[in-house]
Amino acid sequence: MDSRNSWTIFFLLHSFLFVAFSGQDGFLSLSCGGTTSFNDSSNISWFSDTPYITTGKTTTINYNDGSLSTNVSARFFPHSKRRACYRIPMSNATSLILVRAKFVYKNYDGLGKPPIFYVSLGTAIAAKINLARKDPWIEEFLWEVNKDTLACCLNSIPSGGSPIISLLEIRPLPKGSYIKGKENFPNKLLRMSYRVDCGHINESIRYPMDPYDRIWNSDRSFIPFHATSGFKIKNSFNQSNIFEKPPAPVLQTGRVLARRNIMAYNLPLEGLGDYYIILYFAGILPVFPSFDVFINGDLVKSNYTIKRSEISALYVTKKRISSLNITLRSINFYPQINAFEVYNMVDIPPEASSTTVSAMQVIQQSTGLDLGWQDDPCSPFPWDHIHCEGNLVISLALSDINLRSISPTFGDLLDLKTLDLHNTSLAGEIQNLGSLQSLAKLNLSFNQLTSFGEELENLISLQILDLRDNSLRGVVPDNLGELEDLHLLNLENNKLQGPLPQSLNKDTIEIRTSGNLCLTFSTTTCDDASSNPPIVEPQLIIIPKKKNHGQNHLPIILGTIGGATFTIFLICISVYIYNSKIRYRASHTTREETDMRNWGAEKVFTYKEIKVATSNFKEIIGRGGFGSVYLGKLPNGKSVAVKVRFDKSQLGVDSFINEIHLLSKIRHQNLVSLEGFCHEAKHQILVYEYLPGGSLADHLYGANSHKTPLSWIRRLKIAVDAAKGLDYLHNGSEPRIIHRDVKCSNILLDMDLNAKVCDFGLSKQVTKADATHVTTVVKGTAGYLDPEYYSTQQLTEKSDVYSFGVVLLELICGREPLIHSGTPDSFNLVLWAKPYLQAGAFEVVDESIQGTFDLESMKKATFIAVKSVERDASQRPPIAEVLAELKEAYGIQLRFLESK
Repeated sequence: MDSRNSWTIFFLLHSFLFVAFSGQDGFLSLSCGGTTSFNDSSNISWFSDTPYITTGKTTTINYNDGSLSTNVSARFFPHSKRRACYRIPMSNATSLILVRAKFVYKNYDGLGKPPIFYVSLGTAIAAKINLARKDPWIEEFLWEVNKDTLACCLNSIPSGGSPIISLLEIRPLPKGSYIKGKENFPNKLLRMSYRVDCGHINESIRYPMDPYDRIWNSDRSFIPFHATSGFKIKNSFNQSNIFEKPPAPVLQTGRVLARRNIMAYNLPLEGLGDYYIILYFAGILPVFPSFDVFINGDLVKSNYTIKRSEISALYVTKKRISSLNITLRSINFYPQINAFEVYNMVDIPPEASSTTVSAMQVIQQSTGLDLGWQDDPCSPFPWDHIHCEGNLVISLALSDINLRSISPTFGDLLDLKTLDLHNTSLAGEIQNLGSLQSLAKLNLSFNQLTSFGEELENLISLQILDLRDNSLRGVVPDNLGELEDLHLLNLENNKLQGPLPQSLNKDTIEIRTSGNLCLTFSTTTCDDASSNPPIVEPQLIIIPKKKNHGQNHLPIILGTIGGATFTIFLICISVYIYNSKIRYRASHTTREETDMRNWGAEKVFTYKEIKVATSNFKEIIGRGGFGSVYLGKLPNGKSVAVKVRFDKSQLGVDSFINEIHLLSKIRHQNLVSLEGFCHEAKHQILVYEYLPGGSLADHLYGANSHKTPLSWIRRLKIAVDAAKGLDYLHNGSEPRIIHRDVKCSNILLDMDLNAKVCDFGLSKQVTKADATHVTTVVKGTAGYLDPEYYSTQQLTEKSDVYSFGVVLLELICGREPLIHSGTPDSFNLVLWAKPYLQAGAFEVVDESIQGTFDLESMKKATFIAVKSVERDASQRPPIAEVLAELKEAYGIQLRFLESK
């Protein structure tokens, strides 16, 4: 598409959204399936739903609404196997919204089969719609906004018919409302059961009498016994102490007990559940009635008094009730009530981790298919091809899809217990799965894999490994026998040969080997079969006895002695070789460990000291493919971060020593320093300095981001600090070091928000001064991965520059590299932000810093960020140039602030 056309479409859509939301104080009213805009009798502006949904068919339904004939448009979703979602952009200024939807069937399709389906908001299953019970059906929800997009979805049910919707309304609610009294019920969606204007018997009250367009119904269907017929007194009230702000016409009506001393409302509820109840009282009488308030027989407020010309409210929560009784018992004068609201509290399941969601979005894109993977993978209903436990993706099955390779993003699915990639055209070696420490079942059968790779030994929970019908060659690696939970290894129909490792020779493991060249636990059999001609089985020749001739036993005796001597010789040789290996390994390990202690730069800890420092590994502060990170405290009082490798993912001695040797050389104010290490049997532990400020990701997206958003000057300072650290790795150390996993979560902050780069577990050394790249298996994190490195497997310093460019875009735009909301064009931060920033369109800059930055400072930062994420690595600047540009941007912003 021509870039000018893209901009035209963007501005048209932007203008439409502005108009749609600029009506009645932020109202959005959608005529589902409608094609024109119009104003209703209340002067509310209605718009077509087309910009907010991309699926479904439209129709017009004519039916009698009471005594009137009504036409209403509708959108329905025939043969839908997935959720159909409206995606509504939200303003960050809105904290609580009302979502109201109307569903009409009226046999529009002539089938006489009213549909049944679910409505969801975000991750919550908000309601089950059954149009056979009630038609039309109206649902109303109160939703606390915490994202820039609201996903309101219709979820089909097998044999439930085609979901259908007619109207969708969004209304902002007063700030701070509908919170009081339910502090012990976090993460709840409120589904309206009743909103009642006591004493009002006419039509419902809504906009404009209620400026928030809540619908207040009369109580004529359940008028209490012995209550007045209703009264209305036009008083004015100060509502400053009631956040919900019920409208004056509602407060000016009420019910008062006429005789006896008890007034009660009895209300049926839709099923067993937890409910939130608000009772409103307004002093519209010249007396001060006092009374006790009971909910389902429980006293919730004694001697409650209504003062004249004042408004008050009671907030009550009740767990696991299926009906509601509100009783007022008189103490002084007669009880009075003006209005009440009742809401079913619906659980909002926690979202899956952003790392998991981002990885799965990348996997979906790599397939070239629309798998329907949008929003959250686990809630309200799991995506196709996956299974969840709570908000954890534990199973992924992508069989019969053309993947071709296992991309690095699979390694981010840390909670997987089952992975099925059979018949997915995989080739080459098995890779990028080493971080899946929870994986119990791995099916890679019916592919063209040729090599086991080096990561299978890290899958410490693996129970079933299915590799049948591949092209695996060579011998089976010894390390598979170290997988203690493995009980089925299927190697059928490959090209393997040679002896099976003795470590696999256990009663607890079933090994299937048919269809290979030769796989056996016998060394000699495979050697003979693979390298020598077939040996003819010895034949027993019986020579008839001859009379008067003695038998010559000498050849037999000599043969027996020779065979025994040869066998003893082989045993001696084997024992000698085995002992030599043991002596070499012991001396080699001792020498290397001695070398570590002789460096003197780092402290060597015992495992016992580590356990004391971490209070027996009490507080975990991080987790990754290597294992877990714990908070610790050294005897001198210094806090440290203790990185513990999984028991079954230990590096070899040489690899661990190399890592220690690398880390021991790194000394820079913007790089996290190594405090020490532990290297004992089955324990490989690194001890780093602890930075209490958390990670940059925490401050941009985590809990800290809502407290005090990072200012532009602070973001620039963090970027400069991190660039200094990377510049040292690339240019200040020998050998040069490529980090390979630069991302926001690997930039840590101290108490003063000074930044340091951490986690060199994936780093690579460039040992030759003239080397241009390192060819290596692709490692990194989805969203930050250099596309050229991914395609060529040639790692250069420019790969770090690309990843750091993504970090800069995060600092500028305030969003993650990969998201799962909005339009597909916005999923990838680089692809979404780059065109805007290149054109100088700064509306994509994070809202929290809009209006606070100097334009030249922002231009310089965005210029270097865009250059850093060029697809062609040769077009990216070196990190030293990036650092210089960021320093200039920081200086410009500093002068701008000083001049104000």
